Amino acid sequence: MLEEKLTILRKELIEYGTLVEHMIEQTITGLIKKDRVFLNDVIEKDEKKANESEITIEELCITMIAQFEPKAKDLRTILMGLKINNDLERVADHAVNIAESSLFLIERPFVKPFIDVPRMAQESIGMLKDSIDAFVKESSQLAYDVCGRDSIVDFLEEQILRELITYMASDPSTIERSMKILTIAKNLERIADLSTNISEDVIYMVDGRNIKHHSNKD
Repeated sequence: MLEEKLTILRKELIEYGTLVEHMIEQTITGLIKKDRVFLNDVIEKDEKKANESEITIEELCITMIAQFEPKAKDLRTILMGLKINNDLERVADHAVNIAESSLFLIERPFVKPFIDVPRMAQESIGMLKDSIDAFVKESSQLAYDVCGRDSIVDFLEEQILRELITYMASDPSTIERSMKILTIAKNLERIADLSTNISEDVIYMVDGRNIKHHSNKD
């Protein structure tokens, strides 16, 4: 019976992860296409679904602990599920933040064509998906791969910052728009950090090796 509940937990986490990945994709699509519908859907519809998923998973985990009094690996899996659930809720919040910044930007001329922001989003989404897969498959190898890709997102964020500093210095009228772009980049960087956090927890769960605290995470 407990194993059936654990299977349900894994399924719920995959579905929750898929939802928040969709939220990130929608925000970037809405930004690039200047489409308010995409952005408003994330804020008004998808966030509600994300909150509902968080509550469902939390209640499932608490019920399993109370009903079955799990030990050892089963308990670690449930506690890990609670941690991932919390991280996914924070990712959803970051997606909403991106959507809100994008609503501001699409009403104004773009400072520059968006190249690195979509790349950051693609990398962050991939890291998030793989971190959940690493948990479900109990794959420390995949988790290590996710951790290694965090530097790619950090590099892209730094590149965006360097470019925007140049634009702001040469044309002060771009400052407000540039700051919104930097806010989007920071939220994407934090999503990548949360994916790394999940992967670090997977490594500890599978290998018993603690690799946390090698950098500051959101």
